[in-house]
Amino acid sequence: QVQLVESGGGLVQAGGSLRLSCAASGRTSSRALMGWFRQAPGKEREFVAAISWSGAYTFYADSVKGRFTISRDNAKNTVYLQMNGLKVEDTAVYYCAADWNYSGNYGSRYEYDYWGQGTQVTVSS
Repeated sequence: QVQLVESGGGLVQAGGSLRLSCAASGRTSSRALMGWFRQAPGKEREFVAAISWSGAYTFYADSVKGRFTISRDNAKNTVYLQMNGLKVEDTAVYYCAADWNYSGNYGSRYEYDYWGQGTQVTVSS
């Protein structure tokens, strides 16, 4: 059974930074496309960032490009999301996801096989 556990969420002022972590267990994530999504109250879950299994390729939503950085440490089975310049509109529950059968649609929630339980990020003005 695959488990993804997010951590690092919290309350931060606008302009601040947070680093989210996602630890995978039960199956090595080293060959998986890993992604971060977020969901604000009353809104659809949306793509934030994704990283290829090697780390050579990264993808970002336009809304976070230049502010967020996704990275991974395959030796630790962990993926990170460094969030800088946080805005009030970044407030959401952030979810980590893993995909072992990549079909090319990294931005779609339906691409991913496993999900974490989510971690709350709240940005105050």
